[in-house]
Amino acid sequence: MTLSVLTLVRGRRDHLVNLIAGLDASTQAPDELVIAYMQDEAPAGLPATAFPVRMVQVPGEPMPLAAARNRAAEAARGETLVFLDVDCIPSPTLVARYAETAGQGVRLGEVLYLPAGATEGGLDPERLDRLGVRHPAKPAIALDEVRPTPDHGELWGLSFALSATDWAAAGGMDERYVGYGAEETDFAARLEAAGVPMAWVGGARAWHQHHAVHMPPYQHFDSILRNAALFRATWGRWCMDYWLGQFAERGMIRIDDAAITVLRHPNADEIAASRMPDTTLFS
Repeated sequence: MTLSVLTLVRGRRDHLVNLIAGLDASTQAPDELVIAYMQDEAPAGLPATAFPVRMVQVPGEPMPLAAARNRAAEAARGETLVFLDVDCIPSPTLVARYAETAGQGVRLGEVLYLPAGATEGGLDPERLDRLGVRHPAKPAIALDEVRPTPDHGELWGLSFALSATDWAAAGGMDERYVGYGAEETDFAARLEAAGVPMAWVGGARAWHQHHAVHMPPYQHFDSILRNAALFRATWGRWCMDYWLGQFAERGMIRIDDAAITVLRHPNADEIAASRMPDTTLFS
């Protein structure tokens, strides 16, 4: 069973270097790493690896996240596809656990969030485990556990694996989604419609490298509204309700069962004020 790791990049070169270092320290190496880069130039000066690294360019603005995942999947040669966010450092057993659980539908790996500066002391797994914090909305899971979940809404793009066959059965991601938000929720609905089961997998841990968090994400205001409306038109329900609710509470939108009405856009001061201090790990 061959396995490809796929990641998307725009900037974040230091994070990508750490992701590659984590893969190179794996108990089981991937058969390849595919990097879909959404920028003018391919990432340069990357560390040498024991496995092939291939790159594909995916231009577009706003960020074409769904298209980039599709291009990466098309380029991948593995029977198992592991989607790993560029902000994530894989633990030594992530690749092996995703490989061991092949054939069990979509597998979701645990992700612990690191504080700012956590990687300056190196990538020692025990140290990263001590520093990492689990998102309060995500379950704790034993290292050898496989825990099925009936809720496909649990899918998150930081770390998940599935067979190339299941990816094709779901039809890949809908490239109408551009910019921030909803493309993963839409893909989860596609997986559910295709009858692909989902489970949390222990031992496939990754550590999320810190970056600035905005709450609410005013810098993505237009993309969130556009993608939420597209999801509503496709599936008959809203997604990203949390952010939409915050926009509504602040008098920026009005939302009903059928449509979003924009009352005003966030101004520059509101966008700047929404940036959280570096002690904020996740939204």
